[in-house]
Amino acid sequence: MRERVPSTLYQSITEEIVEAIKQGAGTFQMPWHTSPPMPVNAATDAPYRGINVVSLWIGALKRGYASGYWASYRQWQKLGSQVRKGERGTLIVFYKGLPQPEGEPETEGRRFVLKSSHVFNAAQVEGWTPPDLPAEPGFDPHAQAEAFVSATGARVRHGFHHARYRADLDDIEMPSRAWFTGSSTSTSLETYYATLLHELTHWSGASHRLAREFGKRFGDQAYAMEELVAELGAAFLCAHLGITNRPRPDHAAYLASWLQILEADTRAVFLAASQAQQAVEYLGALAADNRS
Repeated sequence: MRERVPSTLYQSITEEIVEAIKQGAGTFQMPWHTSPPMPVNAATDAPYRGINVVSLWIGALKRGYASGYWASYRQWQKLGSQVRKGERGTLIVFYKGLPQPEGEPETEGRRFVLKSSHVFNAAQVEGWTPPDLPAEPGFDPHAQAEAFVSATGARVRHGFHHARYRADLDDIEMPSRAWFTGSSTSTSLETYYATLLHELTHWSGASHRLAREFGKRFGDQAYAMEELVAELGAAFLCAHLGITNRPRPDHAAYLASWLQILEADTRAVFLAASQAQQAVEYLGALAADNRS
């Protein structure tokens, strides 16, 4: 796939994310640590993906939106609703296919161009009622998270001082559940599973799985880039599984590196979000296959 990309789109979203990280740096609170709902298009019920998830989470955090439903101005109109006068949209991006040039063989690959659009949260419109979600009797997010991790086939060992993925052993090492503590916004179990899902995202990038490497492009900062992928991957998984994503204390050590990467390369956060989305989809498919 070849793309023609207006760099201003990368820059606009990256600047929003950099600013959000800077504002949360004092408490190590990232936009995805506020337990936001996974953003969904109100007109199609399709979940947003990758960088758009991050962009919409930041937009919701800045403006205090509790709803996870978003749609374009025209989509809200088709739903019989109206965006209130003076409301500002939140930027998202998408790829649109270009016509194949006449005479060019199909083997050349289809061309895509990066486009932008603005969407509005349900809190910005009038005349719309969110759909009633079916009740899930006995729903236990901790049991769901445990079942998900187990179904991936990842080997998790407990009793270690630190949480980490050991590439040489292909193991995830975790402290015992009893060693995790809660906070005013999350329980000790939520902290445990948020950490486990972070390490599971690392596990997905092993050479015999997704073979996730960042190489020369990020050089000495490749490790910090991988940590950002795991951070976003854990956030996406927590949102899907209903787990509060509490920040880990060691995330603070990466803040300066993340900011340095993002400010030097406006495409970096797009890549990180894309790799995190790929990890989530890989883990989801793996879990589904092992359950069937």
